[in-house]
Amino acid sequence: MDQNKVHKRQTILFQGDSITDGNRGRDADPNHVMGHGYAFWIAAELGHTLAASRPTFLNRGISGNRVTDLQNRWHEDALQLQPDTISILIGVNDILMSITARGGFDSAEYENNYRQLLQHTRTELPEVQLVLCEPFILPGGHTDDDWIGWQAAVADCAASVRRLADEFDAVFVPLQDVLDDACAVAPASYWIWDGIHPTTAGHGLLAKRWLEVVQNSPARIG
Repeated sequence: MDQNKVHKRQTILFQGDSITDGNRGRDADPNHVMGHGYAFWIAAELGHTLAASRPTFLNRGISGNRVTDLQNRWHEDALQLQPDTISILIGVNDILMSITARGGFDSAEYENNYRQLLQHTRTELPEVQLVLCEPFILPGGHTDDDWIGWQAAVADCAASVRRLADEFDAVFVPLQDVLDDACAVAPASYWIWDGIHPTTAGHGLLAKRWLEVVQNSPARIG
């Protein structure tokens, strides 16, 4: 029997902001389309181990994006691609662009917009597997101006993502704890160079945690 006809080729889509974007290429060059961050790392690992079923990995992260930006481009950059799995990491720009404004970060608005995005996704792609990644920070750069404020905002943001994961039967990938624990081995700047954007080592931590959680969940790839 032709094994290519037995196994449907899975499509895994990564969505988010600059952390996911990873300076990815915008053309069809397979050497650059996944960027140079955690999404590339995951695609490399699973692409190798699951080569017999030839999964397709897509990266549509865009630097600077907030949840509302995902909403505005969701049809073209998500639904139209008909993925089997959508992994989303979004939230740090929602905080960055509001934390110094009057009232600060509005976690209720963030959660409501995110919920609308997921509701739309479930309506259009009812069988899609959803993976929601926890936003994270470490001290340094952007976060040093108001570390206490950033900690509170990211905790609220993460709580929203966890609630949404429960609500939409999605896999929740915790990331803050693995970065916090890593700081016992090397300083924060070794893992995240400006408080927000991971280094190569930091992206390695994200990829490892994603694989540990997702590959031991109902959303397992392969």
